[in-house]
Amino acid sequence: MKIHAIQTGTVAIKSRQPEGVGHGPRRLAKTFFDREWTEPLPIYAFAIEHPEGLIVVDTGETARATEPGYFPRWHPYFRFGVREWVEPEQEIGPQLQRLGIPARDVRKLVLTHMHTDHAGGLDHFPDTEILVSRTELELASGRRGRLRGYLNDRWPSWFDPTPVELQPTALGPFASSLPLTEAGDVSLVPLAGHTPGQIGVIVREEGHAILLAGDSSYSEELMLRGAIDGVAPDEKAARLTIERIQQQCRATPTVYLVAHDPGAAARLAERKPVSD
Repeated sequence: MKIHAIQTGTVAIKSRQPEGVGHGPRRLAKTFFDREWTEPLPIYAFAIEHPEGLIVVDTGETARATEPGYFPRWHPYFRFGVREWVEPEQEIGPQLQRLGIPARDVRKLVLTHMHTDHAGGLDHFPDTEILVSRTELELASGRRGRLRGYLNDRWPSWFDPTPVELQPTALGPFASSLPLTEAGDVSLVPLAGHTPGQIGVIVREEGHAILLAGDSSYSEELMLRGAIDGVAPDEKAARLTIERIQQQCRATPTVYLVAHDPGAAARLAERKPVSD
């Protein structure tokens, strides 16, 4: 299998977002009122060239996110908490085309969650089956979804994803899972925390696994330290997910890849597993 890390621009966030301080509402407040920013971080999506068909995990961001008015100014996070830089040629569609992968040939698109930097490139996949956890889709929809920070009024008019419910079949330390391939070598697993409905993708290759983990953490190093981000609505769920990822990495050589880790592409190219 070939797996591609596709960087769709960069994003800067408040320095306390990758590793929150405090608990509950105070944690969110400290993140929001932080005056320091991270360096620009990559916005990665991933493409899996599988013998049974192409699978894309997340879409990255759209270049429209840099246009005035795309982010709602009434929402404090978009007004004060995020900065993005995306050029049209950095969107996932043109990048797949340069890899020789027309977007129309993608068999399945998995959204780990529906924040704009993971779902902003939906427009490139009108003919693809799109998989989203049922919990995530329910939380992201409607007026309440917009209040939670989901830009559902930017989704394409044709957007009609397949709601996914994982099955009570354990996969390593994960209590539930759902195979995406008949070979059983690509599966969905639950990664609640950053959002309640976040899911991840485990790819099993000979001798190791690759975990595409959305925003479970902002880097491998933060995951190993057990850091919980500053915007996770449920710290307990986020901590449990990190513990399960750590168990996965101890039990099986695992290449751990998250969307905003500057080291992700190199670790993927080298198939470098987590080493603690």
